[in-house]
Amino acid sequence: MTWTDRLTLFSWADAAALVLLLAAWILISWHIENPPARRPSVSVLMNDYRRDWMREMVTRQPRMFDSQVLGLMRQGTAFFASAAMIAIGGGLALIGNPKPLVDVAGDLTLVNAPQIVWEIKLVVLLLCLSHAFLKFVWAHRLFGYCAILMASVPNHAADPVAYPRAAQAAEVSITAARSFNKAMRATYFSLASAAWLMGAVPLMIATLLTTAMLYRREFASQSRTALMVDTTPPR
Repeated sequence: MTWTDRLTLFSWADAAALVLLLAAWILISWHIENPPARRPSVSVLMNDYRRDWMREMVTRQPRMFDSQVLGLMRQGTAFFASAAMIAIGGGLALIGNPKPLVDVAGDLTLVNAPQIVWEIKLVVLLLCLSHAFLKFVWAHRLFGYCAILMASVPNHAADPVAYPRAAQAAEVSITAARSFNKAMRATYFSLASAAWLMGAVPLMIATLLTTAMLYRREFASQSRTALMVDTTPPR
């Protein structure tokens, strides 16, 4: 069976569902990272707090608290990277022996599709998880770079290198957080892509629900309301 023959096993609805998944993923990611100035996302708001954190670190003695915070972020990133790797291994095992999945999916959808159809759907899910894994690994490494930069910040605030070096650490931390957020979104959409096993319409619904959830968390959540509170003392 050629790849042309394999593609004919999928309907136009399947193609539309896949396009919707990719389009929603790209658009919501762009909107979160490049929001309008009048309505910033939680991710953008946190960037300012990261810069404030590094400025405060310059005068904080000792800096044990800062190292603990960064260590927690690295631990969380390592946990999700490990989870993504385990999920990828499970998916590869299913591709090697897809019969249990074919039986369950067939019972849910009442469709007797060829085995290659389920394998291709699994590959799409694995591609999303692989993207998440690579982003988690890069975020973990960037947090390591940030730790080194933080350690290189002079202990004296009067040192001319102190605040510029702290600003460098803040920007690396922001880049690491951006990579982590991209990995989390890839994880969310990989879960949405699992709905394709039940058909094109479930995939569309899962994609729209995932996009709506991401939008709410970034632009209409209680955490965003808390971050928007202006705590600057009046002059």
